[in-house]
Formats: sequence, C-alpha cells, structure tokens
Amino acid sequence: MGEVLEHRRGCNICEAMCGLVIRHDGENVLSIKADPDDPLSRGHICPKAIALQDFRTDPDRVTRPLKKVDGAFVEIGWDEAFDYAAERLRMVQAQHGKDGVGVYLGNPNAHKFGNLMNIPGMVRALGTTNRYSSATADQIPHHVASIHMFGHPMLIPVPDVERTDFMLILGGNPIVSNGSMMTAPGFGKRMDEIKARGGRVVVIDPRRTETAERAGEHHFIRPETDAFLLLALIHEVFAQGLDAPGALPIAGVETLKGAVAPFTAALAAKRTGIAEETIKTLARDFASAKSAVCYARMGASTQSFGSLCQWANNALNILTGNFDAPGGAMFTTPALNYVGLTPRKGKERTYPERRSRVSGQPLYNGEYPVSVMAEEMETPGEGQIKALVTIAGNPVLTAPNGRRIETALEGLEFMMSIDIHVNDTTRHADLILPGTVALEEVIYDMVFHSFAVRNTAGFAEALFEPPNGNPQEWEILATLATRIAGTNAPMPSPTQMLEGLLPRGYHGDTVTIPAMLESGTALDLGPLVPNIAERLETPDGQIHLAPQVFLEDLPRLMAFAPEENTDFPLQMIGRRLVRSHNSWTQNSARLVKGRNRVTVQVHPQDAARIGLEEGGAARIASRVGAVTMPVEISDEMAPGVVSIPQGWGQKKGRIEEAAGVGSVSINDLTDDARIDPISGNAAFNGVPVAVTPA
Repeated sequence: MGEVLEHRRGCNICEAMCGLVIRHDGENVLSIKADPDDPLSRGHICPKAIALQDFRTDPDRVTRPLKKVDGAFVEIGWDEAFDYAAERLRMVQAQHGKDGVGVYLGNPNAHKFGNLMNIPGMVRALGTTNRYSSATADQIPHHVASIHMFGHPMLIPVPDVERTDFMLILGGNPIVSNGSMMTAPGFGKRMDEIKARGGRVVVIDPRRTETAERAGEHHFIRPETDAFLLLALIHEVFAQGLDAPGALPIAGVETLKGAVAPFTAALAAKRTGIAEETIKTLARDFASAKSAVCYARMGASTQSFGSLCQWANNALNILTGNFDAPGGAMFTTPALNYVGLTPRKGKERTYPERRSRVSGQPLYNGEYPVSVMAEEMETPGEGQIKALVTIAGNPVLTAPNGRRIETALEGLEFMMSIDIHVNDTTRHADLILPGTVALEEVIYDMVFHSFAVRNTAGFAEALFEPPNGNPQEWEILATLATRIAGTNAPMPSPTQMLEGLLPRGYHGDTVTIPAMLESGTALDLGPLVPNIAERLETPDGQIHLAPQVFLEDLPRLMAFAPEENTDFPLQMIGRRLVRSHNSWTQNSARLVKGRNRVTVQVHPQDAARIGLEEGGAARIASRVGAVTMPVEISDEMAPGVVSIPQGWGQKKGRIEEAAGVGSVSINDLTDDARIDPISGNAAFNGVPVAVTPA
C-alpha cells in the first residue's frame, strides 16, 4: 500500500451533497467518512456515500465501448464507437427528420456539472425536440408552479429549516431523502433542533414515515387529496382573517380568495379523511406561528393534481407572510446563479412551450413528459422516435409502465446509451459508451446548491482516472456533438467553464476554484436571505398568486371524488429506502445486504380481510400489470393504502441474487395514462390496485 492520502468532496449520489473525507492510497479507497467541518451536512453521512467506492470497482461495470453484433455485445475502440454513433444517428435523421431521434436523461446528470454544460450542445447538434428526463417523473410540478408564479423554472423556494418555528410536511420523507427539492442533509437533527427551540413539525402522509415518527405529529391522508387540504388551509386563512402577505409585490390576492371559497375545511375533511376541526386548527396554528413553512414534496407532486399542490403550497406560504422571510420559504443566493445565467424576463413566452405529437401533453423546460415516451416511439408519423439516446438513465424501471417502454425500445432502428451498466434499458442498445462515476469526476453541484437550506459552495478535482484511459463523460458528450454536427470546435473543461461562470454569481469576489480547494471543506456563504423582489422574472415584476392555468384546473379537482373500485379496491403509493436511490445503487453489496426491504406494506385490517400473512407472498395487480412480492403488515400504512419501494426490479442482478434479495419494479404497476395534465408529471401515487395472496 502506498502513502495514505486524504481527499475531501461532496457526495453526489443524491441531493444532500454531504461532505466526505476519503482516505486513499492513490489507487484504492481505504475509507469514506463524514466531514465534520462541512457547513451544510455538519458531519452527516448515509450508507450510499460509503458505497461510492463500489460503483468504481463494480465487476459488472461497463468499462469499454460495447457494440451489439448478432445480438451480443462486443468491445470496440473509441474512434469506431464515435463514428458508428454519428453515422447511425445521422442516418435515422436523414430518413425520419430531426425529431426521429429522442434523448432521455437520467437522474445522475443533475449531479454532473460537466454533463449539464455539454448535454445542451449535443441536443442542439441533433436538432431534436424529442427530449425527456427523470424530472418529469417527480419534480416538474415545482418548475411549472415557479414558471407561472415567479417567471422562471429554477426560482424554487426552499424551507428555511434553520430558523422556522412550524414546519408542515406533505408527502415528504426528508429523514430518508435528506431533502428533495430541499437540500437538507441530516434532516433528523434539523427537525430535533426545530422542536428543541419550541417549534413544531407536522407530517401529512398516507404512511407514518420515518419523518412522521420522529416528528411526533402525523395525520393520515387519502392519496391524491393533498390539494383539497392545501386549498382548505388557504380558505381558512382568509376566513379567519389571518392573511398577512407583507410587502411583497403580489398580484391576484382577491382572485385567489374567490377561487378557494368552495374548498372548505368540511369538503377537505370528506376528501382527505382529516377531521374538519383539525384542518381549521392547523390553518390557525400555521398562520399564527412566529415563522412557518409548508413543504409539499414527492407524494404531493407525483399525483394527478401535482401542479395544483405546488401552486397551493407556494400560495399558503405567501399569504401567511412566510415567503422570502426568515423561517419561511426562501431562495438561495448560490455562487453559480443558474437563474441569472438563463434569464427569461423581457422575453415573450407561451406556456406550455408546445404539446406532444400523439396525446398533446405539455412540454416545459424543453422536455416532454416521460409518460408519453412510449407512445412517441410506437405511433407512426412525422416526428416518431426511431432512435434513442439515453444518458445515465433506466426508464424501463423508473418511468410509468416501464415494460411498455421496454417493448417500444425493441422496435427502434438504433439506440445508444452512455451508462456504467448493462441494465433493463441499456441491454436494448446497439451501442453502449462507458460512463464515469463520482470519484472520477470534477464535482461542483450546480443544481443542488440552488436548493440548499444554507448557502454553501464546494468544488473538488477528480480523485481517480477513468478505467482504460476512457474519456470523461463530459468529453464523450462534447465529442458526440462535434461528430454529429461535423465540426471540430474546442472543448473547454468543466473547470474552465466554472472559472468563467463563478464571477457572474452572487459571491463572485470570494468564491473561486482556488478558494474552494484551499478551504479544506465547503465554503459557508451564510443563511438564506430575502431576495425574491429583485429576482422575479415575471413580465410585470410581480408574484402571480392566481395564474389562470391553475384556476382552470380547479373544476377537475372539485369533481374528484374517489369511488369504490371493485376491481382495484386499494391505492398504491411508493416509498424510498435510505440505502437505495432510483435504480442504479442496487449493484452494491453493502447497500442490498440484510433483510429484503422490497416488500408491499399493508395495513393489518386490509391484510386480515384479504388473507395475507406477514412474510407471505402477495400478488399486486393494476390496470397495466401485476407483480408478486413479500408482505409486510404494518400500522404505518393508512387503511386502504399499500406501499412498494421504487427503483428496484432488475431482471439480471448479480448482487441481488447473491444476497438472496428478490425485487420487483413498482413501475410494472404504475399507469402511464395517469398524469397531472398541467405539467404532464406521472401520477405514481394513488394507483388503484388489487392485492391477493399469491
């Protein structure tokens, strides 16, 4: 073993950006521990960070370009791979037009600064409008609400958890996720700090989650009824004379007041299952708290009324004076200001930007909903996807009705993937280009510094070189762009790009690459500060409290009254596991060891009625598919609701098999016909299912 060295960086598996101290000998990782000096994560770490070393040394990892020949993958050289990719993509577009090629971007791209800087160039080289990503599977309602209310998709408020006195959480489990659209590593400790200073945390969820258990205040809610609760809370704020939005530039208060008039606490009680008096008291306590913030996340976004939920969540914070104010919903002032780099104010825009070819679903942020990707591959006509490029994504497991996507992939003329595994999606590719993993990449987490509960900035150089002298992932993207476009433009590195962009941010005088490297940990740029008035991107410079697109959807919500479904009498929701993240962490032995956590959770009353036994097998069926999996009987679930974890279901998983872990994909059950029509986001929660003994 060589000299023991120390390397510090942020973890970029999930949104938490936890600070890490990595001991290594130049070739091998010796240990990965939490950085106690990181100003954001404050010594927090989760098992996924320790597994960073596994992704690099995974024996199943793709480390050379693979071309499919006679149905089998064979290794080829990089020049041949780039030429083959460019030739086949140009061939498809020559025959079927620019939109004959589709692009799908997976979750890891959001953590890869080099990819974020180079993907747009590759998409421009292709000239296609058929672009999809994992964002439309879980978060696009946040962006849509921000577009219509604040003028920019990335002006997304985050809870100021360091100073709030009352936090209301709907459909979020930040103890497990460490925040989602809210970068808050070590959230459990943060929640304890809220309570220690005399504050409260209240959780609304169909499942008594880990966050709800620790919060101590929890109310079950029927899936897909969160919008009724949020609008009733707004109704009560008005009715009780508690509205006090302050001096913010706001338009539409009276319009909103009229719009929520029918959404009473009594109606919300009937729809949600939460008592009317509880709703009224909750509204009063929230509005009367010294500071308060409502945080609505996955359960509220991934449903048929996801956009209404995110609009109402913002409106509740604004009306009660808990917006752009300490302890409320605030905005970061990041070192790299993405909003400032992509201004929209003063530009005439129509939303949605366009509609999909087959079913007319909305396009926002240059992306169509992933829920329509299968039909766009299946349906003949101008603009049909005949070739697909996937980058660090596995939609067969992570998109709704994934097996339909799998079938559609088999009909493509060409498919190329940039990935580290042959997985359920990439096994259909004609060409796989090996990607790089976290420890082989420069890291600056542009996206999630923008969502953090405290302003920080961290940068680290790559720790190891990619295997076999492979190019970095950003270099692959840049090279593909030049080969497709037939140009030979220079390729600035991510570090060079960052050096040019940082001076244009909020901390341009102090945040530089040398300063971040010399600090030994992330730079602390201080708590969140009020700033929305100067950052609004709406044409009139005002916060739009009652955009027409949301008002027009209220009749659909009012008409929503779930009826008993005799064929599929239960409702399914997802859940997240602390050792799991989407579909790409299941090849690490340390993350899948132990008991099988891929179970269907069922309430004891439902289990007894159906005849299910703890540990026994159950068959879960929906309109689009069926799976069989072990049963976990738990009063954590609301009666009538079952839960299955997301991100599993690999058909060929060496580690899973060795650990004795069987798993299924929840998206064999999710229905791609169930969407939020405003944003196009897939409605993963509230899926009607039938559960029977296997």
